[in-house]
Amino acid sequence: MTRVRLGSIDRLRGAVMALMLVDHVREFFFLQHQVSDPMSLDGTSVALFFTRLSSHVCAPIFVLLTGLSAWLYGQKLGRSRNDTTRYLAQRGLILIVLELTVVSFAWSFELRPSRLYLQVIWAIGLSMLALAALLWLPRVWQITLAAGILCGHNLLDGVHFTPDQWGFVPWGILHDRSLIRLGDGLTVRTSYPVLPWIGLILAGYLLGPWYAPSVEPAQRQRRLLALGLGALLGFAVLRGLHLYGDQPWVAGPTEIHTFMAFLNVTKYPPSLHFILLTVGLGLLALVGLERLRDGQPLGQMLGQIGAVPMFFYLAHLYLLHLLYLVLKLVFGPNQGERYGFDGTGLIWLTAGVVLLALIPLCQRLARMKQTSTAPWLSYF
Repeated sequence: MTRVRLGSIDRLRGAVMALMLVDHVREFFFLQHQVSDPMSLDGTSVALFFTRLSSHVCAPIFVLLTGLSAWLYGQKLGRSRNDTTRYLAQRGLILIVLELTVVSFAWSFELRPSRLYLQVIWAIGLSMLALAALLWLPRVWQITLAAGILCGHNLLDGVHFTPDQWGFVPWGILHDRSLIRLGDGLTVRTSYPVLPWIGLILAGYLLGPWYAPSVEPAQRQRRLLALGLGALLGFAVLRGLHLYGDQPWVAGPTEIHTFMAFLNVTKYPPSLHFILLTVGLGLLALVGLERLRDGQPLGQMLGQIGAVPMFFYLAHLYLLHLLYLVLKLVFGPNQGERYGFDGTGLIWLTAGVVLLALIPLCQRLARMKQTSTAPWLSYF
C-alpha cells in the first residue's frame, strides 16, 4: 500500500530542517563566537547575526506543523479522537526519552554527562502530551487558550522562583529558562521552556480544518496568506512602536545595525514578537511551497527530508559530531581547546556538504515509508 502525504507540509518541514542543520554546524564549529539570546549586537558580526537568525524559524514552524499533522492523523478513516490522543501520548513520551538519551549523547558523546539540555525534542514531546489532553476541549476554548498563551505569556516574564522555592522546577520547565540541580553532580538546563510551544502546537492543530478535503487549495492558500501577512503586520506594529511582547530595540550606528536590532527577538522562551515574525514567514512559505509543481527537484528534495524528520535530526547530529572530532584530530585545536572555523562562510559550506551526504539516505527511507507497512518506519 502506498501512503499519500501532503507535499507542502513535508517541503516546509524539510526546509526548516535544512536551516536547522546550518545552526547546528555553528554550534559545533563556531562555538568560540557563541551568541546570547537575544543576540548581543556589540559582539556579533553581521554575518553571524543573520546566520543565527536564519534558524529562528525552525522550532516554531516544526511545532506548528506537528499540531497540524496531529489533526490530519485524526482525520484518516476509522480513527477516533481516542486514537489521536493515544498517538500523541505515545509519540510525546518517546520524544522525551530520545532527548534524554540518544539526542543528549549525540551532543556530548558522554555516557554519564554532567549536564542534560532539555531542548527542542523535549519541548515537542511535552507539547504533544499537552495536545493529547487539549484536543478534547471545544474548538472555541482551544482558540481562546492558544491565543491566550501565545499573546499573554510575556505577562509572566517577571515571575521568577529561586532554587529553594517550590515553584522553581515546574516554572523552569514551563516558562523560565533555568539550571536545575538534581544531585550527584548532575544538572539539567531547561533550554526550551514549554508553555509557548504548547500554544503553538495547539495553534497548528487549529489550522487542521483548512486542510479538510472540502476546502479548495486556493481557498486554503488565501487563508494562510492572510494569516501570515497579518502576523507579520502585527510584528511590525508591536516591534516598531516598542509595544508589548519583547524587549525594546535601540537604533544602531548604521542602517544595517538598526535593522538587526529590529529583528533581534527573544527565542528562550519565544516572545510574542518572535512568534509573529517566524510563524508569519512560515505561513507564507507554506503557501509558496504548496504552489510548487510536482516533480520539481527542489520540492522533491525538501519533501523527502521532511518525510523523515527524526531520521534527519538524529543522523545530522551524529555526523556533525563525528566530523568535528575528525577535523580536531587532523588539524588540532585552533580555538583554545576546541577546533573551530574562522568564518561563517565555512558554516554554510559544511552544512551544504552534510546535507548532500544525507539526501540519498532520506530519499531511500522516504520511499520505504511510502510503500511499507512496517510500524517502526513511522517513528522516523
